[in-house]
Amino acid sequence: MNQMEKYLRPTPTIDCDNEAIKEKAQSLTKGQKEVTDKAKSLFYFVRDEIKYNFWAMSDLLEDYRASRTLERGEGFCVQKAVLLAALARAVGIPARLRHAAIRNHTVPNKVRELMRGNLFAFHGYDELYIEGKWVKATPAFDAEMCQKNRITPVEFDGKNDATFHSHNQDGKLHIEYVKDHGHYDDLPFDKMINIRIQTLGADFFERIRQAIESRKAQG
Repeated sequence: MNQMEKYLRPTPTIDCDNEAIKEKAQSLTKGQKEVTDKAKSLFYFVRDEIKYNFWAMSDLLEDYRASRTLERGEGFCVQKAVLLAALARAVGIPARLRHAAIRNHTVPNKVRELMRGNLFAFHGYDELYIEGKWVKATPAFDAEMCQKNRITPVEFDGKNDATFHSHNQDGKLHIEYVKDHGHYDDLPFDKMINIRIQTLGADFFERIRQAIESRKAQG
């Protein structure tokens, strides 16, 4: 296997060989010849059509599978990054996951209480190999969410890095990158779970489940 092949093959979570993934990737890039155009089409689909939902966080591997997120139509940053990687690989664009610890200085109070602060210890985004280099792409926050919450949306031209902006539309401090966890050809699931538990407590996912049930009960 050469250096690029591992970023094109299917994995337990990046199931780019799934029929639904392949069909969606092909339909989104139909008639496009330039890699940059294909990458942009895939990025904006994941950014805007797969809605950001913090409450989709889970400690079950199957909930991170790209085809599951596509079917669900929503996800949080890691799930959306896995989906973009799968769609990219399905049309021959090498893709890998990148992870980092970030601080969200405008996180809603309910989430801040659950997280016991504003540190997101294992944020996920993508790196796509385009025109001889790795380009960062962050499809987490959809345009509708950005508009409602005064977040500066991440735009992607297929050529330059597209990561979170440091400030929101009102000039207030928003995202701060704290620590880089490196890049991976598949989701490092165990590492992600362990870092969340180490950072947020052994009961973190139980708190998530309780919060989700409470939200459902409230309608």
